[in-house]
Amino acid sequence: MNTTLKSLFAEERFEFISPPDKAFILEFNDEMTRLGYDFGGKIGDGYCWGRYMLIYRKSNVKSQKVFARIYLREENIALRLFLNNVDSHRGFLERSPAYIKQVFTGDHGKCQHCHNEKEGKCRFRKTYTIDGVFIEKCNGITFEFPSPTVDQLQDYVALFAEFFPEKKRNLHAQSPYTV
Repeated sequence: MNTTLKSLFAEERFEFISPPDKAFILEFNDEMTRLGYDFGGKIGDGYCWGRYMLIYRKSNVKSQKVFARIYLREENIALRLFLNNVDSHRGFLERSPAYIKQVFTGDHGKCQHCHNEKEGKCRFRKTYTIDGVFIEKCNGITFEFPSPTVDQLQDYVALFAEFFPEKKRNLHAQSPYTV
């Protein structure tokens, strides 16, 4: 199950992570594994996002595309999902709980039209509309969910599955519905 992750969390360097945050990470990891994604068995440096981070990619494929990260910070954790084509999921997002919707509609990550403008376009800008409001976000810091909890886990899993439905996920992953 989470043997590898649990054994990593037993290391002294991870003592700063609170028990509720560890519980979320372990359960999130179980869900990601079930969906066909994994963190590669290692917790890496967090660079500017935190002390450490877990990086989730598709299991058993060569692609290095990142689908999710969990940032391990001194005071809390943050879940970041790497999402595209937000307008295609507008209905889902407009019906989402406030703690999910806020990440898409709030000021955090708001595009500042920085130096990345080339010919009027920025390759890092995410643009979409929610509740009739046009939104521009900077892809460098978008879709980061601060302090996720186990109680909210199924909403995060539903959000992930909305953007990455099973037919688009790793077809080689073991389905929870097969014998």
